[in-house]
Amino acid sequence: MPAILSLPALQTALEVGAIYSLVAMALFISFSILNIADLSTDGCYTLGFAVGATVTLAGHPLLALPAAMLAGACSGFVTAFLQTKLGVESILAGIIVNTGLYTVNLAVMGWSSNLSIYGSDSLFTLCKELFPWEWWAKWHELVVLAVILLVAALLVVLFFRTRLGLSIRATGDNADMVRASSINPSFTITVGLCLSNSFTGLAGCLIGLLNKSCDINLGTGMVTVALASLIIGESLMGRGSIPRRVFGVILGACLYRIIIAVAISTSIVPTEGFKLVSALIVAVAIAAPQGRKLIALQRQKLAARKRGGGVKC
Repeated sequence: MPAILSLPALQTALEVGAIYSLVAMALFISFSILNIADLSTDGCYTLGFAVGATVTLAGHPLLALPAAMLAGACSGFVTAFLQTKLGVESILAGIIVNTGLYTVNLAVMGWSSNLSIYGSDSLFTLCKELFPWEWWAKWHELVVLAVILLVAALLVVLFFRTRLGLSIRATGDNADMVRASSINPSFTITVGLCLSNSFTGLAGCLIGLLNKSCDINLGTGMVTVALASLIIGESLMGRGSIPRRVFGVILGACLYRIIIAVAISTSIVPTEGFKLVSALIVAVAIAAPQGRKLIALQRQKLAARKRGGGVKC
C-alpha cells in the first residue's frame, strides 16, 4: 500500500472513509433494514454541515454534532410523514424532501452557496489542544473520527437488540405481520428514518468540520457513495448478524475510499472522474453476485461436457 498510496493520502482516505461509514450505516438502516429507498441523503448530508457550521460559527462547537443530528432527524421525520401519512411512495418522498432541502440549506447558510469556518474553534481544533504530543497533532482527526464511528456502530448494534429495534427490523421484513401484532408500522418507519437521517446529518457535519468549508452541492452523489459502501460490505461479510453487517458496512466504506484514493493518486482517472469511478464501483459490486453465479454455471457446463465427452457408445 505505501508504494501505491502515500501515508498522508492513506490517512485522508481513512478519515473520509470513517465519515462515509456513517452515511453507509444510514443507508443500511433505511435500505437494508426498513427496505425503503431514501433518496433524501444528498440534501440531508449538506444540511448536516450547514447546521453544524452555523452552530460552530455561533461559538458553540461542541453543540454542532447534536444539532446536525437533530436536523437530520427532522429531515427523516418529514420523509416518513410523506410516506406514512400522505401515502407518497418512498422514492418520491425522498426526491421531494431532497429538492426542498436545497432551499432550506441555502437559508441555513445565510443564502450563500459557500460557508467557511476558518478561524473558528471546532471539535477538531479543541481535541487537538487536549495533548501536546506531536503524533496527536498529526493523527487527532483520525482518532476522533474513529471514536465517533465506534460509538455510533455500538449504538446501532445495541439499538437493534431492543424491543423497538426488533420491531423496526420486523417492519422491513413484513409490515402486515407487524400490524397484525399490534405494532404501528408508521411509528417504526418514522423512528427508523429519523435514526438513519441523523447519522447522515452527523456525517455531513463532520466532513464540513474536517474540510473547514463546503458549498451547497456538497452532498451530490452521496447516495451512490453509500450504496457502493453498503454493497461492498455485504459482498465481503455477507448478510449475517447485525454486528457482522455493521462491520461490513464500515469495512466497505473504508475500502471504497481507499480504492478511489488509489485510482486518483496513480492517475488512472483524473479527479474530475470521481463520480464515474463511484458509479462503476457500484455497478461492479451489484453485478458481482450474479457474475459469480454465471461463472459457477459455466464451470458446471464445462464439467458436464467433459464427462459427456468421455462416455463411449
